[in-house]
Amino acid sequence: MNPVFSTVIASLFGAVIGSFLNVCIYRIPEKKSVVLPPSACGKCGRRLTWMENVPVFSYLLLGGRCRGCGVRISLQYLIVELLTAAMFAGLWWVFGPTLAFASRAIFGCLLIVLFAIDLEHHLLPNVLTLPGIVIGFVFSLFGEPGWQSSLIGIVVGGGVLYLIAEAYYRLRHEEGLGMGDVKMLAMIGAFIGWKLTLVALMMSSLAGSIVGVALIVSQRGGMKYALPFGTFLAMGAALADTIGHGVLEWYVGLLQP
Repeated sequence: MNPVFSTVIASLFGAVIGSFLNVCIYRIPEKKSVVLPPSACGKCGRRLTWMENVPVFSYLLLGGRCRGCGVRISLQYLIVELLTAAMFAGLWWVFGPTLAFASRAIFGCLLIVLFAIDLEHHLLPNVLTLPGIVIGFVFSLFGEPGWQSSLIGIVVGGGVLYLIAEAYYRLRHEEGLGMGDVKMLAMIGAFIGWKLTLVALMMSSLAGSIVGVALIVSQRGGMKYALPFGTFLAMGAALADTIGHGVLEWYVGLLQP
């Protein structure tokens, strides 16, 4: 099959998956089934037709509004579908029909859903992170990063954040990090191994610090403002999985005389 054509097909399939991810983002925090009932308008409750469920195109054709009541549909739906389509296209172009493609696609989908849910609800559901740990480790039995690195990544990823959270609690007598963050980093470690997990933690911590300082300077938040760290972990993990090896080589080069 022509690689360009197959990549386009992968992107279209990704858009469909992105539509499902939107359902997960909306329903999982409310502990609703992601299968039933069929999609409906959150305002008027009208069940959507198949023409209103076509990823990307339906949103654009409807002008981002419900055809029944005219309520504005969140831009998040379009962004998630486009992002997932782009992710599938990129992964297919790099890996093709391989186990690595399946692993990275599932990992990316988990990160997108966790990013969006934590951003809005400050919640990292166990129904995503715990199965994610198992899935990531199973994939490591047959490919990168290898089961040993994956297992160490689970222990190191979850262990580092757990120790930080425990130390913060003992010093300040208040919760600084939730167990959801601990489980999410363990999941990240399962998929990308312990070395890249440390890179992901470094990048997410840096991003969180920058945003935190910006909020304080702009007087939109104080020292105790609760940042959704899972969103930064998702960004850090995505960066680590794409440019992490280059970052590691650069850092090791700095240490060499």
